[in-house]
Amino acid sequence: MPAPTRLLQPTDQASETVNVPVVAEQDDELLLDVQDVNPAGLSTVAPPSASEDTEMVVDEEGRPRFAPGQNLDPVRRAETRKVPIPPNRMSALKNNWTKIYPPLVEHCKLQVRMNIKDKRVELRSSKFTTNNDSLQMGADFVSAFAMGFDIDDAIALLRLDSLYIQSFDIKDVRQTLGQDALGRAIGRIAGKDGKTKFAIENATKTRIVLAGSRVHILGAFENIGMARESIVSLVLGAQPGKVYNNLRIIAGRMKERF
Repeated sequence: MPAPTRLLQPTDQASETVNVPVVAEQDDELLLDVQDVNPAGLSTVAPPSASEDTEMVVDEEGRPRFAPGQNLDPVRRAETRKVPIPPNRMSALKNNWTKIYPPLVEHCKLQVRMNIKDKRVELRSSKFTTNNDSLQMGADFVSAFAMGFDIDDAIALLRLDSLYIQSFDIKDVRQTLGQDALGRAIGRIAGKDGKTKFAIENATKTRIVLAGSRVHILGAFENIGMARESIVSLVLGAQPGKVYNNLRIIAGRMKERF
């Protein structure tokens, strides 16, 4: 009976043809659902726009308003200074060490030690150091003592910011000085029993140290200049009487200022 079989074949093909588009429609629907879900999910995870972060608050007059700053402790790095001490000042350093380190530790908040082997004084800042210039001030104080200044005069470098130290060589003033002439020039600067040196110090309000052919002057900037001029004039051969008269004039001008 071939007839019934012939009729059954087209019905099977029709059923297959009908099933195919149905599956396609389901796939299309699933794809549409996924496309509808993804944008919503991306919108929730997206980072904020740059305009929100960089938005600036402006007052009524058009000036920007910023948030107040925070007081944060700066990160300080430990720094060190090594001040060499001449051999002729080591004994004075050992005898006066109990007077040298207290101002450095208490006033400048520094860590100090005396290295006898290397003949130097080592300074180091710590977490307790509040001023950034304390380390340099402490090094200047120790170097002033190493040059030959008294402790009371050197401590003034820690107390006052307007004090400086200037050094020069007598041979730089007059390069043709021989050994004997150099000794006479140093004697002219010091004077009998140090009277000339004391007169220059009192008139210009400075402190002078004669260390061989080197001259160290401690004081304010203008006062150092006046003391240096007096010393140079003595080295060049000026009479002490003229230097005294100039010092009197300088002292009178300084009194008028103050």
